[in-house]
Amino acid sequence: MITERYLAAKPEDVGIDSERLEAVFARAKRDVDQGVLPSAQVAVARRGKVAGVRTFGSAVQGASEQPATDRTLYCIFSCTKAVVAAAVWLLLEEDQLRLEERVAEIIPEFGSNGKDVVTVEQVLLHTAGFPRGIYHPEDWEDRSKRLEAFSDWRLDWEPDSRFEYHATSAHWVLAEIIERRTSTDFRDFIRERITGPMGLDELFVGLPPEQDGRVAQVRYVVEPEEPPGGWGEVTPDAILRSNDPRFWRVGLPGAGAIASAAELALFYQPLVNSGETVDGRRVLKPETIEFATRVRTTERHCDAFGTPVNRALSVIVAGGDGNAYMRGFGRTASPRAFGHDGAGGQIAWGDPETGISVGYCTNGFVDLMTQGRRITAISSLAAVSALESGVPA
Repeated sequence: MITERYLAAKPEDVGIDSERLEAVFARAKRDVDQGVLPSAQVAVARRGKVAGVRTFGSAVQGASEQPATDRTLYCIFSCTKAVVAAAVWLLLEEDQLRLEERVAEIIPEFGSNGKDVVTVEQVLLHTAGFPRGIYHPEDWEDRSKRLEAFSDWRLDWEPDSRFEYHATSAHWVLAEIIERRTSTDFRDFIRERITGPMGLDELFVGLPPEQDGRVAQVRYVVEPEEPPGGWGEVTPDAILRSNDPRFWRVGLPGAGAIASAAELALFYQPLVNSGETVDGRRVLKPETIEFATRVRTTERHCDAFGTPVNRALSVIVAGGDGNAYMRGFGRTASPRAFGHDGAGGQIAWGDPETGISVGYCTNGFVDLMTQGRRITAISSLAAVSALESGVPA
């Protein structure tokens, strides 16, 4: 549960319009009321504080079905990538890492099978060429097995020649880079240098056992639908594996953090406010954030629909080309908004132009069309919730 110092007494105190905020809540509630989703949780933040948070529905938490509350936690899936990214950005800021470095110079075990040419930047951009690198879940807690997996992986295509989403493989490499350069477990480094200074005591990359009973169990509301381009690593079985406490404990760096919508929204507040928290703690320098959130992919780096992916360093940027809604930002966020969504329709982004950030979590998996409409609607409503915004279209 977020502490009092990070919760606004009323939305207007942080420049959010109460009526527009209620429209965000109503859209999230609608899916639960209509039986589309079992539960949903949404939060909007600005000026370093949460303007409001609401939770709807019920979920299996612990051993039984219970009402979902603001204390309920969710697997945020690939929203985790931005959290790990922030740790990498800090290494860049402190000159402990360079984008042009070859990964094999940092992790010699990675350099086999032609992967010696892969750079840190390519890993961050999902242009590195090993999207199908397999690291078996049973081995996740064994670092020696991680290095064996790196050695076995092969390139599927020439690095930087194309984009293909590296669902988990790239961020296992980033986790190992963090550990090599800091001599600290990546989970501890994230907690000590990123989420801790941000005041996010309940954004967990590696969940403590005493929190297990608060996590909403994931379920498919409809029959799983294969996405464009195929399942890849993100199969239905892989999604349901997120219900295993062993999964929560590992803190899968590409897809396994556990958090609330409020903590997700708060994560982006320092990033859209010059790197500082509301109580004046610096997490990153403003120039680091500007450097890290600059689009680095090109027109040849497209998704399965042929849309340019607009990738910065392990985050997605909304852009001004009319395709922001396809990237998870709705239709009203500024081109500078950045973040990373998660499987099942989790939403997490911040907008430097307005100072607004949003977090949305659900434990229900639905068809891609329904999911896409929901993401567009909630993001569009949240993006114009400031007092000075125009009325939402």
